[in-house]
Amino acid sequence: MIAMYYLHCTKKLLTRMKVDFSVPSPGDVNTALGNWYATGLFWKPQIALLVSERTLLPVLLPLAPAATLPQRFPTELGRVLTAHGLPAQFIDHELAAMTEFAVAKTANRSVVGILNEFSFLAEGYREYLETTDLLVLALKLAETPCSPIRHNSPARLLRELHRYPLV
Repeated sequence: MIAMYYLHCTKKLLTRMKVDFSVPSPGDVNTALGNWYATGLFWKPQIALLVSERTLLPVLLPLAPAATLPQRFPTELGRVLTAHGLPAQFIDHELAAMTEFAVAKTANRSVVGILNEFSFLAEGYREYLETTDLLVLALKLAETPCSPIRHNSPARLLRELHRYPLV
């Protein structure tokens, strides 16, 4: 089985990326964190917000160049997972499982709702914390309780997932 995941992008981001998108096939994904959803935050500079479908873990990285976002994303995910204190073995396994990707339209309205909420919160945290450090903002967003994961936070769910991997 090929190691892969789907990057589900909002229409606004798909337009910016100028890439062809696929129709996801069930069972293709073999990463612990599942598929990812992405949108653009049109700040200066522009930012991409990505959220794990399984844990709602947020990752922020520069949007430009938009066409290379899927290739640049795993490196930034590795930084975020390291900052959350996960062991190198877990991180290496997850990144190795992300060698192939396909871009798709959004399909889960609940996760799109979280993208919208995190977009709003990220703006507020950026102003309140007076920071443009994307890692700091991602870690702060990860502490947010989310109803789709039973009011758990993505950070707490990530720690639980590491203890009891689904892969």
